[in-house]
Amino acid sequence: MTVLDIFKNFAPRVFIYNSEAANIIKSFKLSKKIQISLEGLFNHQQRYDEVSFDKLLNGMAMTLGPNQRTRIKEACAIAAYWRQTDFPVIEQLICDDAPQFKQLTKHLGLCWIHDGRHYKKLNPIFKCHQYILDEFLKKYWDYYHQLLDYQEEPNPNKAIQLATYFDELFHTQTDYEQLNARIAKTLAKSKELLLALKYPQLPLHNNASELAARVQARYRDISLHTMSEKGTKIKDTIMTISQTAKKLGVRTYEYLYDR
Repeated sequence: MTVLDIFKNFAPRVFIYNSEAANIIKSFKLSKKIQISLEGLFNHQQRYDEVSFDKLLNGMAMTLGPNQRTRIKEACAIAAYWRQTDFPVIEQLICDDAPQFKQLTKHLGLCWIHDGRHYKKLNPIFKCHQYILDEFLKKYWDYYHQLLDYQEEPNPNKAIQLATYFDELFHTQTDYEQLNARIAKTLAKSKELLLALKYPQLPLHNNASELAARVQARYRDISLHTMSEKGTKIKDTIMTISQTAKKLGVRTYEYLYDR
């Protein structure tokens, strides 16, 4: 819900129950009994604000658990977002594999940097396993750079070749079982990791935004929180200036001195 709020610039939440919402609810694996009850609860395609929507859910004959209630609200909020015209509907989203990003957009692309970090977490003890992991990682990042090259000069034949090679690479079986399990997890995400073959303009990772958010997190770890609203505004202002200057290759001191 928070991600949807950001997509809509924190406009008031709106909910619609329609066939799209019903399909999302079904994918959330809510019980058939709940799905049937919802069919008779809402007027299809009618827009509800959050207060009205909550009242209807409160009036259901059966008692909903907090997770069931959340899934229903998410599904109907997503359906309303897809139908609204006040804000551009985002069709492709590049993110990590966190569940809160799923179902929001038509296409979901996963970050290669995030996927690669899972391989770095492997800690083989035996030399033979260390060698196997090192050799596979060379092939892994070589394939990643082939995707980058494809984005520079995309063509259908190359896309087919890369998709075929992905399938071959991530069907690799080794004597290191933990690596095999990790490879299988990457293979299962082929559609999300290969979205750039269909949309070459999309980035292969979202590491830039991750790094930008990490500045705030590290500041919080060192200094904890501010003591007043004014302090928060000052901190955010200075951090915005310093990080923007850094991205533009400008010294923060020179920028402030010029002002």
